[in-house]
Amino acid sequence: MPRDYYEVLGVSRGASDGDIKRAFRLLARELHPDVNKHDPNAEEKFKEAAEAYEVLSDPERRRTYDAFGHEGLKTGGWAPASDFGSFEDILSTFFGRGDPLFGELFGFGRTGPASGGDLAARVEVSLDEVLTGTTREVRFDAVSACDRCRGNGAEPGTPIRTCDRCGGSGQLRQVSRTVFGQMVRTGMCSACRGTGRRAEQPCRECRGEGRVVRERTWEVDVPAGIESGQRIRITGAGHAGQPGAASGDLYVEVLVAEDERFERVGRDLVSRAEIPATRAMLGGPLTVETIDGEQEIDVPAGVQPGEAVTLRGLGLPGLGGASRGDHHVVLDVVVPVDLDPDQRELAEQLDESLDEINLRREGRGRRWRLGGHRRARR
Repeated sequence: MPRDYYEVLGVSRGASDGDIKRAFRLLARELHPDVNKHDPNAEEKFKEAAEAYEVLSDPERRRTYDAFGHEGLKTGGWAPASDFGSFEDILSTFFGRGDPLFGELFGFGRTGPASGGDLAARVEVSLDEVLTGTTREVRFDAVSACDRCRGNGAEPGTPIRTCDRCGGSGQLRQVSRTVFGQMVRTGMCSACRGTGRRAEQPCRECRGEGRVVRERTWEVDVPAGIESGQRIRITGAGHAGQPGAASGDLYVEVLVAEDERFERVGRDLVSRAEIPATRAMLGGPLTVETIDGEQEIDVPAGVQPGEAVTLRGLGLPGLGGASRGDHHVVLDVVVPVDLDPDQRELAEQLDESLDEINLRREGRGRRWRLGGHRRARR
């Protein structure tokens, strides 16, 4: 079982947002590989702290965690950042790549071009598309490489020379004296932004930045079985970084629209079907709608209101190709009204003939109450 997130950060359950952030900063300093070179588990501990911070710094996720714990987060479709490849990847999730916090956190400034920031988008899919998977085109404004200068910041046809301030290294060193001796700090050259080269004549389209803001489109593959609120990470599809630096990522949140026909309960689907009271007493075939089309079910004789007939394997698939769930058809017994004299006479004869054996309800099937489960969010 994963450790309690409050225990991981060393804070109480009533800790403020500021307390949580300070606790994470202290752990980040302690566990960063440039500082802690003796603990072989430092990286895993750092990822654990980053996961705890990601949850507790988000008010909605924190409320879910406080109420339902780790299982509540999984049910809501949240996935931790444990698949990120490096410390910088994890930190950029919270603070943005190239954020000055890196210098504050570890005692030195940024030494190279800033990577691009991450972007978020949202798409909506239907329950039928959850069954098969689908694609969606998303549109968003993003910092992109300038087409005129191809991202180098120079007016086409003009030279790009070595930066005379840093000598082409992209970095500047600052030496200061302290009571412990000399301290050398290395930071990014502000003149060339860490690239080591400067355009003699800046591009008139991007003014030498090498980047412009424009609308972009991206085709997103939405996998079958996805749940509402889950995110798809597309590496490198976010804001473009400064020349020589990586782009950020695009996170696409998927919302599954509610479907009037079915209620989703994990991989299972639940629907309602009406049957006359006589059919409930006698049993027999009944045609119902499923996500795969119409299917015929066999209603058992004596079925009670709210009991369900289960169609195995006609629910939704699990994410990653897991097998499909089931479809539960809840039977809503309809009592006839406005009986004519002949019908009433027959009903009275039936009523007089019933005894305690006919009215026993022991051993009945599973009963469902629709509307009591988590529905797909809109």
